[in-house]
Amino acid sequence: MVHSFAEALNNQNLALLDELMAPDYVEHTLKLEGLESWKLYVTKFLKGFPDLKVTIEDIIAEGDKVWTRVKITGTHTGEFRGIITTGKKITQKCVWIDRIADGKFVESWSVDDNVDFLKQLGVIEYKGFPDEAK
Repeated sequence: MVHSFAEALNNQNLALLDELMAPDYVEHTLKLEGLESWKLYVTKFLKGFPDLKVTIEDIIAEGDKVWTRVKITGTHTGEFRGIITTGKKITQKCVWIDRIADGKFVESWSVDDNVDFLKQLGVIEYKGFPDEAK
């Protein structure tokens, strides 16, 4: 299922999400409720990063939960969440935690490095900790 989900994103095949996700799917981190809300978010992400590529790096499954470590790459060629086009390439590392019931994703949480994401786009300047704090 996780591989099919990544494939759906990589091929921009949102119709496949209907097969993989429950209609009342909840994404807790982004505070999205319902499959249509998730599809709208993905559509906006793909408009901002039309060459989106999801690479699965690790998968751990136990019980009804799946933990997936992914790398997302793309080029910011369209507006995204109020950020005007920068033309910059990004690489974002994420961990997705999904709960599956009756053969469908029903809820998820994500751990994303959004500070690094915004830094790569040039939206913020983040230098890390001062030398004396090392």
